Amino acid sequence: MRVVIIGTGNVATILGKRFLAAEHEIVQVCGRNALHAEDLADTLSAVSTTDLKHIDQSADLYVLAVSDNAVAAVAAELQLNNKLIVHTAGAVSKDVLSAASKNYGILYPLQSLRSELNELPEIPFLVDGNTGDDLALITEFANTISHQVEQAGDEQRLKLHVAAVMVSNFTNHLYTLAKAYCLHEKVDFNMLLPLITAVAERLHDYEPAAIQTGPAVRNDEATIQKHLALLQDHPSLKVMYTMFTESIKKMYGARSAG
Repeated sequence: MRVVIIGTGNVATILGKRFLAAEHEIVQVCGRNALHAEDLADTLSAVSTTDLKHIDQSADLYVLAVSDNAVAAVAAELQLNNKLIVHTAGAVSKDVLSAASKNYGILYPLQSLRSELNELPEIPFLVDGNTGDDLALITEFANTISHQVEQAGDEQRLKLHVAAVMVSNFTNHLYTLAKAYCLHEKVDFNMLLPLITAVAERLHDYEPAAIQTGPAVRNDEATIQKHLALLQDHPSLKVMYTMFTESIKKMYGARSAG
């Protein structure tokens, strides 16, 4: 397909590289910042523009890869003569694109994407379309760039977006807090990296509930109290530690320590 990308951030960059690797032609890159648009266009062997009124009308697919809170505003400025347009946001309805074209849908990458990545990660996609024909075209395109493509309406996509925030954003925030704690207490956070990797890898083979370990699931109150004593000078961490401990106890029930 001939593709126009609107946006120059992390998602636009990684998806653009994925499109190119799948032998799609990137016709044009549009972005507010001229330098960023030119840089990405050069990377993708395309031309650039900063003016939505100068969007190339000859493409087959228009990918709106901007921040969630900008999707509707940008779509309202586009006039695409019924060409197929998709956005890549997890928490924005597909119908905001109706201002730009009668043919629209979703191409949502369920992955944390950073433009500086040297290797393109595996990216599952959630797709949707305003009509059956639009959905079929978007699905066909998505299958050229991913081995994991599923159809999801706005509500289902938003529910998965909530879950994605839990498993990605919240866990990374816990890593950040844990590293700050380690720095404060002069212990080496890097010693935890193999543990982080091992737990994540087990999820490919086991249910999360099946691999829960730790003092809370064992009802090891002696260890829990030692930990809480160490967190006396870290009140926010103490609150979170207590909250997670009680949640784990409630889910797994009281078990004997040992």
